[in-house]
Amino acid sequence: MKITRIRIYQTDLPYVGGSYGWGAGNAIEVARASVVVVDTDAGLQGCGEFTPCGENYMVAHSEGVPALARLVAPKLIGEDPRQVARIERLMDHGVQGHGYAKAPFDAACWDILGQASGQPVWMLMGGKLTDGAPMYRVVPQKPRDETIAEMEGYRAAGYRQFQIKVGADWSGDIERIRAAVPLLRPGETAMADANQGWRVDHAIRVARETRDLDYILEQPCRTYAECQQVRRVAEQPMKLDECITGIAAAQRIVADRGAELCCLKISNLGGLSKARRVRDYLVENRIPVVSEDSWGGEIASAAVAHFAASTPAEYLQNTTDLMNYNTRSTGIGGAVARDGRLYAPDAPGLGVTPNFESLGEPVMEWTV
Repeated sequence: MKITRIRIYQTDLPYVGGSYGWGAGNAIEVARASVVVVDTDAGLQGCGEFTPCGENYMVAHSEGVPALARLVAPKLIGEDPRQVARIERLMDHGVQGHGYAKAPFDAACWDILGQASGQPVWMLMGGKLTDGAPMYRVVPQKPRDETIAEMEGYRAAGYRQFQIKVGADWSGDIERIRAAVPLLRPGETAMADANQGWRVDHAIRVARETRDLDYILEQPCRTYAECQQVRRVAEQPMKLDECITGIAAAQRIVADRGAELCCLKISNLGGLSKARRVRDYLVENRIPVVSEDSWGGEIASAAVAHFAASTPAEYLQNTTDLMNYNTRSTGIGGAVARDGRLYAPDAPGLGVTPNFESLGEPVMEWTV
């Protein structure tokens, strides 16, 4: 089997809530998705997606996929997409870093491998170890009454884990956490996610002023070292996110016991291939993980769902239904969110097909 055509599509995904506030004053209303579609001489077609949460998130940009494609797509034409390790090496040898832009190419090849073998991606990644992954829902930076209303709506839909967005104003964030966490009911969990937004001294003050509350402190500062400064004085469990960029970061966390939870964004790690290695290493060392990505539609959500399904249930903290954050789609089919849980498709491959009507015309194309 050979790759005969590679197409790049881009489309805008408006946020269903209007404006999505996160971190140190960041907000998005529309995220731009990049979708990679790979065709083969066997008639099989695979797809992958990368969507940044704003153009300054994780040093990633919507133009990254087209830029990378100019360098690697010509090298991938004629290759066998089922050889996912070879495709990964070709991309890494062609371009150093920029894993977020490689991720959709990697996912498209896993999609084709699954279709060719008649197996869903979760089976290829180790089997179904979680049948219906528990989801969290984001509560963006909004006034208290709106926060309460949103949490009630999500609770009615089956969500039991809530991510409270903070990081814009540390003193106001104290009040936001103190207002939101007591709203939890038995069996529910809250994470206060600063998305790297606080200075170390501010993060320490937030942790101290909320030490009586039961919640998870998520990525308070930009770097791993800064988060560890906070960790030395904070009593809350710590979840790391943006600073987990690969296996070296995971090894350091394990050596330091630097976090109670690790959020694994597939694109931040460079694709499903690399994300699986990081996840398996963390789980082997008894550190629970989160399965997610920076943003995305149905195609990205399908990859997240397969990744979650192949994670041991006792070490999967949660995942999220990215496709339901948007008013526009990237794919047809894919993962299903039901009663607060995300279910991966059982169809071969990713179980999702590109929504070409929504994607429009390709912005780039390579053929044999």
